[in-house]
Amino acid sequence: MIEFKNVSHYFSSKNNEIQVLDKLSFSVPRNGFSAIIGPSGCGKSTVTKLIAGLIKPRKGSIILNNVPVFSPRSNIGMAFQNPVLLEWRNILKNVMLPLEIVHNNLNGKEKVERARELLALVGLAEYENSRPSELSGGMRQRASLCRSLIHKPEVLILDEPFGALDAFTREDLWLTMNSLREKESFTCLIITHDIREAMFLADEVIVLSGRPAKNQFSVKTEKESNDNLDQLYTPHANELLNILREQIGIARRKELEDK
Repeated sequence: MIEFKNVSHYFSSKNNEIQVLDKLSFSVPRNGFSAIIGPSGCGKSTVTKLIAGLIKPRKGSIILNNVPVFSPRSNIGMAFQNPVLLEWRNILKNVMLPLEIVHNNLNGKEKVERARELLALVGLAEYENSRPSELSGGMRQRASLCRSLIHKPEVLILDEPFGALDAFTREDLWLTMNSLREKESFTCLIITHDIREAMFLADEVIVLSGRPAKNQFSVKTEKESNDNLDQLYTPHANELLNILREQIGIARRKELEDK
């Protein structure tokens, strides 16, 4: 569903160009869930913007569902660290917002039913008439996830969606994310600094090198299940955690050596 083929990208500054990605290649299969981790500033968020068509790569190609990406696509849903809900709209209308922008065949009643279905899935059914300021940070992020899925996107991109939350809320939302994955059909890519989050949610974890980022290392998580947090404390999980920590350390050291 998602293919990065030898993608290189640069950002221009006053005096020079800064290379962010260097011949980056990876793929995510249909209905797969992959996580990208790496040192701060290595270009992880740039990857999400390229997939969404918000920026164009200098070299290489990005393909979604066998179609090259040259501009923003309506078959993509996105959620970020800051939910950015509109205070003048209640939660139900915030969730329905993409349906006012993206072409769809739903009538007014069907749009409301779709939004209520998602809110029920994340435990917010009784808060549809609440304003964003009346909800906790975790609840606002649940609403943001609903909004990103309301138009049934083929691809869901999550850019540090749980990074600003406390540990307990974050883990609760990991379980919510897995529930959404069971009920909804989408291919997902999550950008995160949390190795445990990547291990729990993803089928595959991709480690980017320091800038300019390459695919330094990737590994299948090979989880037995997605329905509880106990799997993060098995011998297999501890071994995988140590491997990923070591890879992040390698990326950081290499980046310092190159400066």
